[in-house]
Parts: sequence; structure tokens; C-alpha cells
Amino acid sequence: MKTVDAANKNEVAVIHSNLLRKFPPLYADIWKIGCQLGLRISDLLALEFSHIDYEQRAIKLIEQKTGKAKYLRLNASALEVMKKRAVEFPSDRYLFQVHTNRAKNKPISRISVSRVFKQVGEMIGVSINTHSMRKSRGKAMFDDGVPVAVIAKVLNHSSESATLRYLGITEEQVLKTYDDYEL
Repeated sequence: MKTVDAANKNEVAVIHSNLLRKFPPLYADIWKIGCQLGLRISDLLALEFSHIDYEQRAIKLIEQKTGKAKYLRLNASALEVMKKRAVEFPSDRYLFQVHTNRAKNKPISRISVSRVFKQVGEMIGVSINTHSMRKSRGKAMFDDGVPVAVIAKVLNHSSESATLRYLGITEEQVLKTYDDYEL
């Protein structure tokens, strides 16, 4: 399986900007909320407006892949996009719903999102796909000094070692610390 990059904070903004300029706003909204929440794409695309508690700024869901319960607090950026979509599409069931006759009342497909993200990644020279939003969230937290144990909990990983692999922390980076930190 080909690995994808986690976008750094600057790249997250550049990707969002390119999505807004070159594709329907739906894709930029998916990117924005995906980077804010760090959900797997299957859970993100399955979000329904009924799952959102605006007053508590929260979403409760059961992860499709793991079956684990997940409780998220929504930050201002995520809430802004969600409220905008609720106003624009008041009769939609899904947060990211398709408006074509072929796929009426269904969420957009993972394949469509992946295709668009890949195109944007190629435009800016970064290997991204639908999982990059989740990886970018974890990497941004790690780069800002959030402990790995907290990141593992946010991403609902079963262990910190899984989170380290996920963040791309290599054995060589660990070994290099012995050279870099002589006390």
C-alpha cells in the first residue's frame, strides 16, 4: 500500500485554497472538517446533521472500522463549516451529501473525494489522499508538542506504538536522539 503524507499547517492551508479555487466547495469543506476532526474518511462521510450537537459543540459516533465509541468536541473552524452547510442545504441528511439524480440522498463517495485530493496533491507536489486529513491532524498535534499518549487517544489508536508508526517516527530518528542529546 502506498503511503501518503501528512500535510504540515502551511500545506493544509494551500490544499484548502486550491480545493476552493479549482473544485466545488464541497471538497474544501470535507478537507477543512477532516483536518479539524481527524476522523477516518468512512466516518467523516457518514456524518449526518442529526449527529451534530451545536449547543454542546460535540459529535458522538461509533467508528465504522473499530466499533469504538468516539466523542468529539467541535472547534470554531469545524462549527463554522457545519453551520454554513446546514444553512445552504437545510433538507440534507448528510453533512457531505451528493446532489445529483444518480446518488440522491447519499453522502459523496470516498472515490470521488480521493480523486480530487490526489489531483490537488499532484498540483502542489504532495502525496495526499483521504487519509491525509487524519494524519495531518495527528502530525500537527505532535509538532506542537502534544504527548503521543494524548494523540493516540484522539485518534482512537490501541497503543502509543501504533501512533508512533502512524506519525512516521522511525527507528533512525529515535537512534539519532542519542547523538543529538549529550548531557
